[in-house]
Amino acid sequence: MRPLLSRYPNHTPYPNPNPSPPIYSFVESLDKFLASRHQPPDHIDSVASLEDLDDSIWSGEMERLQGSSPSDLWPGISSVIRVYVYEMPSKFTYDLLSLFRDTYRKTDNLTSNGSPIHRLIEQHSIDYWLWSDLISPESQRLLKNVIRVHRQEEADFFYIPFFTTISYFLLEKQQCKALYREALKWVTDQPAWQRSGGRDHILPVHHPWSFKSVRRFMKKAIWLLPDMDSTGNWYKPGEVWLEKDLILPYVANVNACDANCVSENQPRRKTLLFFLLEEGLKEMLEFSCYALQGGKIRSKLVEVLRDAEGVVIEEGSIGVAGKEASQNGMLRLFDAIVSGCIPVIVSDELELPFEGILDYRKIALFVSSSDAIQPDWLVKFLNSIGSKTDQENAGQSS
Repeated sequence: MRPLLSRYPNHTPYPNPNPSPPIYSFVESLDKFLASRHQPPDHIDSVASLEDLDDSIWSGEMERLQGSSPSDLWPGISSVIRVYVYEMPSKFTYDLLSLFRDTYRKTDNLTSNGSPIHRLIEQHSIDYWLWSDLISPESQRLLKNVIRVHRQEEADFFYIPFFTTISYFLLEKQQCKALYREALKWVTDQPAWQRSGGRDHILPVHHPWSFKSVRRFMKKAIWLLPDMDSTGNWYKPGEVWLEKDLILPYVANVNACDANCVSENQPRRKTLLFFLLEEGLKEMLEFSCYALQGGKIRSKLVEVLRDAEGVVIEEGSIGVAGKEASQNGMLRLFDAIVSGCIPVIVSDELELPFEGILDYRKIALFVSSSDAIQPDWLVKFLNSIGSKTDQENAGQSS
């Protein structure tokens, strides 16, 4: 580790002993971020051509081969990841963040937290949180195992700070497509992209509809995704796969419900299953203790659940009432988790964030699509779980 620290003297793997309290509100953090707009460092490099980049990388490799420690020879053994952050024109970055903030302020009087579209963008704001952390002063950063480098030849990966979700939902259709094409050209013109074909570039496409018109041209890049449905529902064959892309959770849209919250709300949970059909957004099933995500088969689920006893189906967006109802039912997978509910996932091929670390079978129920769309099957299945739990509790108490 010593050679790495001497090479990057401003980096420390240890947290700041006196950090400022972290801000978890997207809107609050964004206001502060835009007010103290970060300026690019004076020493950031600009590679003139692919040949220049190749020469710089070759020189660096030669220096490492002449080094005296394993970290010099094989930098991959270090746990620190070196990321070069592109300085893209502001129309791809700051202008889009400002657009969100300004339009949010015009709608926040309609509900407690902006329009449904703004809340959707907030859920898929992982691109903002990553970028704002990467370009922050080292003493303020949270990701200590990732360092920002300012010379492209030193980078393991290249981060593309383009806000694809904001542009998709807040720009006019043709304006959005034009911006997508401009971003595509800007990135693919970079020598580092041309050198690798994009294999070492990180592209945030966290909403499955974002960047859709041009993303086939960047399918070799590492995509940041909310989940991975390989059935063709959101992504075309060959665009996403586990060996290439990263699955990161979206930001929960409800306040966390701890053990006391669950205990207080349990008597109010009378509805077996609540099905919320959001206007223009991805529909979610809600259950007093369960939240079910249906994906492509949601229309069939509506048919089989429409007249089922104990099932409530409503149409609309997630406003104040939806947030209040989130303690009785649920909206989305991670909303269910933070609200103390058990997600029920209807999918045959769905990859979730951190599956290599988290065992979702301990916190969620997985149901096959063929079973879920059978009349009465899902309701009977959920009721049977409650009966089995009661029987097990009774057996333990006796």
